[in-house]
Amino acid sequence: MCEQRDPKGMYRKARDGVIKEFTGISAPYEAPTAADLEVNTGSESLEKGVDLVLELLKSRGILAVKETDS
Repeated sequence: MCEQRDPKGMYRKARDGVIKEFTGISAPYEAPTAADLEVNTGSESLEKGVDLVLELLKSRGILAVKETDS
């Protein structure tokens, strides 16, 4: 997915040998063994991904939750 969305052409440069030790091409990608959050950007919308990240930050107290008057 990253290679498909590569606006700067970095993956092409890595495949052409211009960039050395590029993760996923000439250097291995090591998936996290215990990720705190997984967002599937290939199947989920941008909005859904943002919501997931914000909820994690809020649940950990990293991002304050603003109370609204209803």
